[in-house]
Amino acid sequence: MMIGVLAAVSAALAVAAGAFGAHAAAGEQQAEWLRTGGMYQLVHAVAALAIMGQARGAAIALLVGAAIFAVTLYAMALGAPRWLGAVTPIGGTLLIIGWLWAGWVYLKA
Repeated sequence: MMIGVLAAVSAALAVAAGAFGAHAAAGEQQAEWLRTGGMYQLVHAVAALAIMGQARGAAIALLVGAAIFAVTLYAMALGAPRWLGAVTPIGGTLLIIGWLWAGWVYLKA
């Protein structure tokens, strides 16, 4: 249940970030960070919803990874220091782990 709520909130935030990037970003680099973060966050929110029944741990890894990945990009787009981009790969690593974990779960099923 909680994974579903978190995934829905994550998807809503992704849509908001994408819209902000398309209509109100200060510059092209900021718009690109918002688009990239929004796309990754939205795709992984939907994936988490799709797999949460059989691969709960993998769904959580996808949501946490997407949050770290996207939020660091959103923060930089809103003026946070660029060194924060060094944190973004932690989220990406969790996304890769989540996908591999899901594959493992489905392989074993």
